[in-house]
Amino acid sequence: MSLENFVRDALREPNDYIAYHIGRELAELYPEKAIIAGDTGAFDLDAFVRAKQCSIVNQISPFTEIKTEWTGRGKSPRGRIENAWTNVLWNGQLLDVLLVTFTRRCYPHRHFWIVADDQQAAESFFMTVCDWACEVRGEVLTFHDGEWTRSKELYDSIKSASFDNLILREGLKQEIQNDLEKFFSSQAVYQQYGIAWKRGVLFVGPPGNGKTHTVKSLVNQLGQPCLYVNTFKSELETDQENIRTVFERARMTRSCLLVLEDLDSLIDDASRAFFLNEMDGFAANTGVLVVATTNHPDRLDPAIRDRPSRFDRKYYFDLPGPVERAQYVAHWNEKLQTDLRFQIRDNSE
Repeated sequence: MSLENFVRDALREPNDYIAYHIGRELAELYPEKAIIAGDTGAFDLDAFVRAKQCSIVNQISPFTEIKTEWTGRGKSPRGRIENAWTNVLWNGQLLDVLLVTFTRRCYPHRHFWIVADDQQAAESFFMTVCDWACEVRGEVLTFHDGEWTRSKELYDSIKSASFDNLILREGLKQEIQNDLEKFFSSQAVYQQYGIAWKRGVLFVGPPGNGKTHTVKSLVNQLGQPCLYVNTFKSELETDQENIRTVFERARMTRSCLLVLEDLDSLIDDASRAFFLNEMDGFAANTGVLVVATTNHPDRLDPAIRDRPSRFDRKYYFDLPGPVERAQYVAHWNEKLQTDLRFQIRDNSE
Protein backbone atom coordinates (compact mmCIF):
# COMPACT_ATOMS: atom_id res chain seq x y z
CA MET A 1 0.00 0.00 0.00
CA SER A 2 1.42 3.39 -0.99
CA LEU A 3 1.56 6.18 1.57
CA GLU A 4 -0.07 8.55 -0.89
CA ASN A 5 -3.31 6.58 -1.14
CA PHE A 6 -3.22 4.93 2.27
CA VAL A 7 -6.47 6.45 3.59
CA ARG A 8 -8.36 6.05 0.32
CA ASP A 9 -7.43 2.41 -0.04
CA ALA A 10 -8.19 1.62 3.62
CA LEU A 11 -11.72 3.01 3.31
CA ARG A 12 -12.41 0.57 0.48
CA GLU A 13 -12.19 -2.32 2.92
CA PRO A 14 -15.26 -3.71 4.76
CA ASN A 15 -16.10 -1.58 7.80
CA ASP A 16 -15.53 -4.40 10.28
CA TYR A 17 -12.07 -4.94 8.83
CA ILE A 18 -10.77 -1.36 8.41
CA ALA A 19 -9.29 -0.91 11.90
CA TYR A 20 -7.40 -4.21 11.82
CA HIS A 21 -6.29 -3.61 8.23
CA ILE A 22 -4.83 -0.17 9.04
CA GLY A 23 -3.09 -1.41 12.17
CA ARG A 24 -1.49 -4.30 10.29
CA GLU A 25 -0.37 -2.10 7.39
CA LEU A 26 1.18 0.47 9.77
CA ALA A 27 3.01 -2.28 11.64
CA GLU A 28 4.51 -3.49 8.35
CA LEU A 29 5.42 0.05 7.24
CA TYR A 30 7.02 1.00 10.58
CA PRO A 31 8.36 -2.20 12.22
CA GLU A 32 10.77 -0.22 14.42
CA LYS A 33 8.22 2.27 15.73
CA ALA A 34 5.50 2.25 18.36
CA ILE A 35 1.87 2.46 17.28
CA ILE A 36 -1.19 3.04 19.46
CA ALA A 37 -4.80 3.21 18.25
CA GLY A 38 -8.24 4.10 19.56
CA ASP A 39 -11.53 5.85 18.88
CA THR A 40 -12.18 7.85 22.05
CA GLY A 41 -13.70 11.28 21.59
CA ALA A 42 -11.37 12.58 24.30
CA PHE A 43 -8.55 12.56 21.74
CA ASP A 44 -9.55 15.97 20.33
CA LEU A 45 -6.58 16.71 18.11
CA ASP A 46 -8.43 19.50 16.28
CA ALA A 47 -8.93 21.55 19.45
CA PHE A 48 -5.37 20.79 20.59
CA VAL A 49 -4.03 22.21 17.33
CA ARG A 50 -6.33 25.26 17.44
CA ALA A 51 -5.03 26.02 20.93
CA LYS A 52 -1.48 25.91 19.55
CA GLN A 53 -0.51 23.05 21.87
CA CYS A 54 0.99 21.29 18.86
CA SER A 55 1.26 21.98 15.14
CA ILE A 56 0.60 20.07 11.93
CA VAL A 57 3.74 20.41 9.84
CA ASN A 58 2.95 18.16 6.90
CA GLN A 59 0.03 16.36 5.28
CA ILE A 60 1.16 12.93 4.12
CA SER A 61 -2.10 11.99 2.42
CA PRO A 62 -2.79 14.07 -0.73
CA PHE A 63 -6.27 15.00 0.48
CA THR A 64 -7.43 15.96 3.96
CA GLU A 65 -11.17 15.61 4.42
CA ILE A 66 -12.52 18.29 6.77
CA LYS A 67 -16.11 18.37 7.97
CA THR A 68 -17.25 21.98 8.25
CA GLU A 69 -19.69 22.76 11.06
CA TRP A 70 -21.97 25.79 11.27
CA THR A 71 -21.48 27.43 14.67
CA GLY A 72 -24.18 30.11 14.52
CA ARG A 73 -25.28 33.18 12.64
CA GLY A 74 -22.43 35.61 12.06
CA LYS A 75 -19.82 33.24 13.48
CA SER A 76 -16.91 31.62 11.71
CA PRO A 77 -17.48 27.97 10.75
CA ARG A 78 -15.39 25.34 12.47
CA GLY A 79 -13.71 22.45 10.73
CA ARG A 80 -13.11 18.97 12.07
CA ILE A 81 -10.73 16.55 10.38
CA GLU A 82 -12.54 13.39 9.28
CA ASN A 83 -9.82 11.61 7.29
CA ALA A 84 -6.16 12.55 7.10
CA TRP A 85 -2.58 11.43 7.65
CA THR A 86 -0.48 14.20 9.18
CA ASN A 87 2.91 14.88 10.73
CA VAL A 88 2.48 16.52 14.13
CA LEU A 89 5.20 18.45 15.93
CA TRP A 90 4.82 18.31 19.72
CA ASN A 91 7.45 19.09 22.35
CA GLY A 92 10.20 18.80 19.77
CA GLN A 93 9.02 15.37 18.67
CA LEU A 94 7.67 14.51 15.23
CA LEU A 95 4.82 12.03 15.26
CA ASP A 96 2.50 10.62 12.63
CA VAL A 97 -1.22 10.84 13.38
CA LEU A 98 -3.67 9.02 11.15
CA LEU A 99 -7.38 9.91 11.43
CA VAL A 100 -9.95 7.74 9.66
CA THR A 101 -13.74 7.95 10.03
CA PHE A 102 -15.92 4.96 9.22
CA THR A 103 -19.18 3.42 10.40
CA ARG A 104 -19.25 0.99 13.29
CA ARG A 105 -22.35 -0.07 15.21
CA CYS A 106 -24.50 1.88 12.75
CA TYR A 107 -22.95 5.31 13.21
CA PRO A 108 -19.65 6.96 12.26
CA HIS A 109 -16.62 6.85 14.54
CA ARG A 110 -13.37 8.71 14.04
CA HIS A 111 -10.48 6.36 14.76
CA PHE A 112 -6.89 7.42 15.31
CA TRP A 113 -3.43 5.87 15.11
CA ILE A 114 -0.34 7.53 16.62
CA VAL A 115 3.05 6.49 15.26
CA ALA A 116 6.06 7.51 17.38
CA ASP A 117 9.67 6.51 17.92
CA ASP A 118 8.80 4.65 21.13
CA GLN A 119 5.82 3.60 23.22
CA GLN A 120 6.41 6.24 25.87
CA ALA A 121 6.29 9.09 23.33
CA ALA A 122 3.10 7.78 21.74
CA GLU A 123 1.33 7.27 25.05
CA SER A 124 2.55 10.59 26.43
CA PHE A 125 1.14 12.48 23.43
CA PHE A 126 -2.14 10.57 23.64
CA MET A 127 -2.54 11.25 27.38
CA THR A 128 -1.60 14.91 27.04
CA VAL A 129 -4.20 15.54 24.32
CA CYS A 130 -6.92 13.71 26.28
CA ASP A 131 -6.06 15.38 29.59
CA TRP A 132 -6.08 18.79 27.92
CA ALA A 133 -9.39 18.07 26.18
CA CYS A 134 -11.00 17.09 29.50
CA GLU A 135 -10.37 20.50 31.03
CA VAL A 136 -13.18 23.06 30.90
CA ARG A 137 -11.76 26.54 30.37
CA GLY A 138 -13.96 29.65 30.03
CA GLU A 139 -16.86 27.65 28.62
CA VAL A 140 -19.77 25.44 29.58
CA LEU A 141 -19.66 21.81 28.53
CA THR A 142 -23.15 20.99 27.23
CA PHE A 143 -24.53 17.49 26.71
CA HIS A 144 -27.15 17.12 23.96
CA ASP A 145 -28.11 14.30 21.59
CA GLY A 146 -25.49 12.01 23.08
CA GLU A 147 -22.56 14.38 22.56
CA TRP A 148 -20.60 16.98 24.48
CA THR A 149 -20.08 20.42 22.96
CA ARG A 150 -18.05 23.32 24.34
CA SER A 151 -20.09 26.51 24.54
CA LYS A 152 -18.17 29.72 25.20
CA GLU A 153 -21.31 31.60 24.14
CA LEU A 154 -23.37 30.03 26.94
CA TYR A 155 -20.61 30.74 29.42
CA ASP A 156 -20.44 34.39 28.33
CA SER A 157 -24.23 34.71 28.46
CA ILE A 158 -24.35 33.83 32.14
CA LYS A 159 -21.56 36.20 33.19
CA SER A 160 -24.14 38.90 33.96
CA ALA A 161 -25.88 36.65 36.48
CA SER A 162 -24.90 37.22 40.10
CA PHE A 163 -26.38 37.02 43.54
CA ASP A 164 -26.34 40.84 43.66
CA ASN A 165 -29.19 41.05 41.14
CA LEU A 166 -31.14 38.10 42.54
CA ILE A 167 -34.08 38.64 44.89
CA LEU A 168 -34.85 35.69 47.18
CA ARG A 169 -36.43 35.29 50.59
CA GLU A 170 -34.31 36.42 53.51
CA GLY A 171 -31.33 34.22 54.24
CA LEU A 172 -31.71 31.84 51.29
CA LYS A 173 -29.02 33.40 49.08
CA GLN A 174 -26.44 33.43 51.84
CA GLU A 175 -27.28 29.91 52.94
CA ILE A 176 -26.75 28.52 49.43
CA GLN A 177 -23.52 30.46 48.87
CA ASN A 178 -22.03 29.49 52.23
CA ASP A 179 -22.93 25.83 51.84
CA LEU A 180 -21.51 25.32 48.36
CA GLU A 181 -18.41 27.46 48.82
CA LYS A 182 -17.63 25.48 51.96
CA PHE A 183 -18.11 22.22 50.08
CA PHE A 184 -15.45 23.03 47.48
CA SER A 185 -13.00 24.34 50.09
CA SER A 186 -13.34 21.31 52.40
CA GLN A 187 -11.82 18.46 50.42
CA ALA A 188 -9.15 17.86 53.06
CA VAL A 189 -11.76 17.67 55.82
CA TYR A 190 -13.79 15.08 53.90
CA GLN A 191 -10.66 13.02 53.31
CA GLN A 192 -9.55 13.31 56.93
CA TYR A 193 -12.77 11.74 58.18
CA GLY A 194 -13.22 9.26 55.34
CA ILE A 195 -16.35 10.92 53.95
CA ALA A 196 -17.08 10.88 50.23
CA TRP A 197 -16.37 14.36 48.86
CA LYS A 198 -19.51 14.76 46.79
CA ARG A 199 -22.77 16.63 47.11
CA GLY A 200 -26.26 16.58 45.61
CA VAL A 201 -28.31 19.77 45.75
CA LEU A 202 -31.93 20.06 44.67
CA PHE A 203 -33.64 23.39 43.97
CA VAL A 204 -37.40 23.03 44.31
CA GLY A 205 -40.18 25.46 43.46
CA PRO A 206 -42.56 26.88 40.86
CA PRO A 207 -41.07 28.32 37.66
CA GLY A 208 -39.92 31.92 37.65
CA ASN A 209 -38.74 32.11 41.26
CA GLY A 210 -34.97 32.22 40.77
CA LYS A 211 -33.77 28.60 40.47
CA THR A 212 -32.05 29.03 37.09
CA HIS A 213 -30.66 32.44 38.02
CA THR A 214 -29.20 30.90 41.18
CA VAL A 215 -27.52 28.14 39.15
CA LYS A 216 -25.97 30.73 36.82
CA SER A 217 -24.80 32.81 39.78
CA LEU A 218 -23.17 29.76 41.32
CA VAL A 219 -21.29 29.00 38.10
CA ASN A 220 -19.90 32.54 38.17
CA GLN A 221 -19.13 32.72 41.86
CA LEU A 222 -17.68 29.28 42.52
CA GLY A 223 -15.36 29.34 39.49
CA GLN A 224 -15.66 25.59 38.99
CA PRO A 225 -16.03 23.86 35.60
CA CYS A 226 -19.69 23.52 34.63
CA LEU A 227 -21.25 20.56 32.81
CA TYR A 228 -24.83 21.17 31.70
CA VAL A 229 -27.22 18.42 30.56
CA ASN A 230 -29.95 19.36 28.10
CA THR A 231 -31.30 15.82 27.78
CA PHE A 232 -30.26 12.21 28.23
CA LYS A 233 -32.11 11.21 25.09
CA SER A 234 -30.42 10.76 21.74
CA GLU A 235 -31.06 9.07 18.44
CA LEU A 236 -28.36 6.42 18.68
CA GLU A 237 -27.75 5.74 22.40
CA THR A 238 -30.10 4.74 25.21
CA ASP A 239 -30.76 7.04 28.16
CA GLN A 240 -28.75 4.65 30.32
CA GLU A 241 -25.71 4.87 28.05
CA ASN A 242 -25.92 8.66 28.04
CA ILE A 243 -26.29 8.85 31.83
CA ARG A 244 -23.12 6.77 32.13
CA THR A 245 -21.34 9.05 29.64
CA VAL A 246 -22.34 12.17 31.59
CA PHE A 247 -21.17 10.89 34.98
CA GLU A 248 -17.95 9.47 33.55
CA ARG A 249 -17.17 12.89 32.10
CA ALA A 250 -17.96 14.61 35.40
CA ARG A 251 -15.61 12.26 37.27
CA MET A 252 -12.87 13.03 34.76
CA THR A 253 -13.41 16.78 35.16
CA ARG A 254 -13.54 16.88 38.96
CA SER A 255 -14.07 19.08 40.75
CA CYS A 256 -17.07 20.46 38.89
CA LEU A 257 -20.74 21.44 38.86
CA LEU A 258 -22.98 18.98 37.04
CA VAL A 259 -26.23 20.83 36.28
CA LEU A 260 -29.41 18.82 35.68
CA GLU A 261 -32.17 21.35 35.05
CA ASP A 262 -35.78 20.11 35.23
CA LEU A 263 -34.67 16.77 36.64
CA ASP A 264 -38.20 15.38 36.58
CA SER A 265 -38.20 15.60 32.77
CA LEU A 266 -34.72 14.05 32.41
CA ILE A 267 -35.37 10.83 34.33
CA ASP A 268 -38.16 8.32 33.64
CA ASP A 269 -39.08 4.89 35.02
CA ALA A 270 -36.76 3.10 32.62
CA SER A 271 -33.67 5.17 33.47
CA ARG A 272 -34.31 5.88 37.17
CA ALA A 273 -32.45 2.87 38.63
CA PHE A 274 -29.44 3.51 36.39
CA PHE A 275 -29.39 7.18 37.39
CA LEU A 276 -29.47 6.24 41.08
CA ASN A 277 -26.54 3.86 40.61
CA GLU A 278 -24.50 6.61 38.99
CA MET A 279 -25.37 9.04 41.79
CA ASP A 280 -24.21 6.77 44.64
CA GLY A 281 -23.12 3.45 43.16
CA PHE A 282 -19.70 1.82 42.99
CA ALA A 283 -17.99 4.66 41.11
CA ALA A 284 -16.84 7.53 43.32
CA ASN A 285 -18.15 10.95 42.28
CA THR A 286 -15.27 12.66 44.02
CA GLY A 287 -15.50 16.45 43.81
CA VAL A 288 -18.73 16.36 41.80
CA LEU A 289 -21.46 18.74 42.89
CA VAL A 290 -24.74 17.73 41.24
CA VAL A 291 -27.10 20.72 41.08
CA ALA A 292 -30.60 19.73 39.98
CA THR A 293 -33.78 21.77 39.68
CA THR A 294 -37.42 20.75 39.54
CA ASN A 295 -40.74 22.53 39.21
CA HIS A 296 -42.57 19.32 40.08
CA PRO A 297 -41.03 17.46 43.04
CA ASP A 298 -44.12 15.24 43.15
CA ARG A 299 -43.01 13.73 39.83
CA LEU A 300 -39.68 12.60 41.26
CA ASP A 301 -39.45 9.13 42.68
CA PRO A 302 -38.94 9.13 46.49
CA ALA A 303 -35.67 7.25 45.93
CA ILE A 304 -34.39 10.41 44.21
CA ARG A 305 -36.26 13.04 46.17
CA ASP A 306 -35.98 11.72 49.73
CA ARG A 307 -32.75 9.68 49.91
CA PRO A 308 -30.17 11.85 51.76
CA SER A 309 -27.10 10.30 50.12
CA ARG A 310 -28.31 11.49 46.70
CA PHE A 311 -29.70 14.99 47.16
CA ASP A 312 -28.83 15.78 50.74
CA ARG A 313 -29.50 19.51 50.37
CA LYS A 314 -32.89 20.81 49.27
CA TYR A 315 -33.60 24.51 48.86
CA TYR A 316 -37.15 25.71 48.36
CA PHE A 317 -37.84 28.66 46.06
CA ASP A 318 -41.32 29.62 47.15
CA LEU A 319 -43.52 32.31 45.62
CA PRO A 320 -42.17 35.70 46.74
CA GLY A 321 -43.87 37.48 49.60
CA PRO A 322 -44.68 41.21 49.77
CA VAL A 323 -41.15 42.11 50.92
CA GLU A 324 -39.42 40.24 48.06
CA ARG A 325 -41.88 41.64 45.51
CA ALA A 326 -41.19 45.21 46.65
CA GLN A 327 -37.43 44.57 46.51
CA TYR A 328 -37.75 43.12 43.00
CA VAL A 329 -39.72 46.12 41.71
CA ALA A 330 -37.32 48.61 43.29
CA HIS A 331 -34.28 46.77 41.92
CA TRP A 332 -35.47 46.78 38.31
CA ASN A 333 -36.93 50.29 38.55
CA GLU A 334 -33.41 51.55 39.27
CA LYS A 335 -32.21 50.04 36.00
CA LEU A 336 -34.66 52.01 33.89
CA GLN A 337 -33.84 55.34 32.31
CA THR A 338 -34.86 58.18 34.57
CA ASP A 339 -37.83 59.28 32.45
CA LEU A 340 -39.16 55.70 32.36
CA ARG A 341 -39.09 55.10 36.09
CA PHE A 342 -42.28 55.04 38.08
CA GLN A 343 -42.94 56.33 41.56
CA ILE A 344 -43.07 53.71 44.31
CA ARG A 345 -45.45 54.63 47.10
CA ASP A 346 -44.37 53.94 50.64
CA ASN A 347 -47.47 52.46 52.30
CA SER A 348 -45.85 52.56 55.73
CA GLU A 349 -46.45 56.33 56.00
